[in-house]
Amino acid sequence: MTREEVISRLYDRYIRPTEDKKDSFIGVEIEMPIVNMNGEAVDFDTVHLLTAAFLREFDFTATSFDEEGHIYSAVNSENGDVFSYDCSYNNMEFSFGKEKNLLTIHDRFKTYYGFVQEFFRKYNYTLTGMGINPNRGVNHNLPIENGRYKMLFNHLSSFSKYFYIPMFFHRYPQFGMFSSASQVQLDVTRERLPEVVDTFNKLEPIKALIFSNSVLLGENEDLLCCRDMLWENSTHGVNQHNVGMYDCDINSVEDLLSYISTASIYCVEREGKYLNFPPVNILEYFTLDSLTGEYTENGKAYQMKFSPQPEDISYLRTFKFEDLTYRGTIEFRSSCCQPIGDVMTVAAFHLGLMDRTDRLKKLIEADNSIYHNGYNAAELRHQLVHRDLPKYVDPDGVYDLARKVLELSFEGLAQRGQGEEKYLEPLFERVKNRTNPAKTMLDRLKNGEGIYSIVKSYAEA
Repeated sequence: MTREEVISRLYDRYIRPTEDKKDSFIGVEIEMPIVNMNGEAVDFDTVHLLTAAFLREFDFTATSFDEEGHIYSAVNSENGDVFSYDCSYNNMEFSFGKEKNLLTIHDRFKTYYGFVQEFFRKYNYTLTGMGINPNRGVNHNLPIENGRYKMLFNHLSSFSKYFYIPMFFHRYPQFGMFSSASQVQLDVTRERLPEVVDTFNKLEPIKALIFSNSVLLGENEDLLCCRDMLWENSTHGVNQHNVGMYDCDINSVEDLLSYISTASIYCVEREGKYLNFPPVNILEYFTLDSLTGEYTENGKAYQMKFSPQPEDISYLRTFKFEDLTYRGTIEFRSSCCQPIGDVMTVAAFHLGLMDRTDRLKKLIEADNSIYHNGYNAAELRHQLVHRDLPKYVDPDGVYDLARKVLELSFEGLAQRGQGEEKYLEPLFERVKNRTNPAKTMLDRLKNGEGIYSIVKSYAEA
C-alpha cells in the first residue's frame, strides 16, 4: 500500500468512528489481582472452579477457551458484561457493557464481586484493590495457554534481542500477569478529539498524585506507580510512540492521525497462529515485501515468513495513556487498580471532566506549581510517580491544583444529575491528606502492619 492508502485506512479505523456521534456511553474495565492469603501461589484449578460457578450463577456464555479447554472469557448477552482473566489466571477482569451512568455499573460490579469473594473465602483467597499482586514472587506467572497471550509473552521476553537499541529494559516480561489496572472508555466526537487527548495528556502528572497504587514491594518502593515503567521499559516501548504519553501538542485531528502513523506494529495472525516480530513503523511495514515472525507450539519456537496484507492494520495496537480506539472512544488507561471501596473513582474522575476540558486546560496553563518549570507533562509524570515530590515543587500549590481539578470533575458529575459525584469523595480525602493508595500502604507497612491485613482492607467493597 502507498502511504496515502495507509493513512486513509488509519483514518477509517480510528477517526471515522467518531464522526456523527450522538450518544455518550461509559465503558468500565476493572482488573484485580487474585491473592492466596496463605502466602502461596494461586492454584489455577481453584480459579477454574470459580469460573464454572460464576457462569452458572450469572448466565454468562463462554466465548474463549485456552488450549487445555479452560474458559478464560465469557459474556452476558443481555448487558454485554464480560468476565475474563487478563494475561494469566492470577488476574481477574470485569468489563462492563456500555451504560449511561456509573451507578448501574457499580451495582453490577458489587453483585459479581460479592459472589466471587464468597466463593474464594472457602479457599482463603481474595480479590483485592492493588495494582501489583503482593504474591507475585510466589505465584505461577504463566500466560494463559492461547496463541495471543503466548505471543505477547514471547514478544515481551525478547528484550535481550534489542541490544542495538540504547534504552533500559526491565526484567519483568511477565508483568502483565501480576499488574492490574482500572480503565474507562468514553465516547468522543471528531470535533473534540484533539482537545480531549491533549488536555488529558497534560493532566497525567496530577493523576499520578491521586491514583498511584502499584509498588514493587521489596524492590523499588520509591516508585508508587511502577505501571508506567513496566510498559515503557518493555518491548512495547521500543517505539515510545506506542506507549505512555504524547510528547507533543495535539492541536488537530491531523496531528492525531499523524501521531498514530508513527506507531509500530509487532504482531499479526497467519494460518491460525499469532506471530510476533521486532516492531516496525506501520508506514514502513507496508513497504516491505516480507517479514519473519515467530510463534510457539508445544513449548517450541518456530519461524514463519509472511507478507503484509491491508487487513493487518487491525493488529496495530498502542498503549497510550489516552488511547483512541476503533470504537470511537478514548480509553484512559494510566490508572492502577484502586482499593475496591474506591473502585469507581477512576471512571468518575474522567467522566466528570469530559465536558470541562476547556476550563481544565486553563487551569493547567495558569499553574506554576509543577507546570512551566522547564519540564513537559511526560517528564512531570515520571517525577510525580515517585514517593517524594521534587524539591522545586510547591506542595501547597500542586495539591491546591489537584483539588481544583477534582472540583471541576465534581461539578461535571453533579450537572449530570445522577448522583455520581459521590464517587469522588475518596479522592478529595486523598488530596486533603496528600496521599494515595500506594503511599498509604507503605505507611501502614512502616508502622508494622502486615501485608495481608492491608490486602484485606483494600478488598473491602
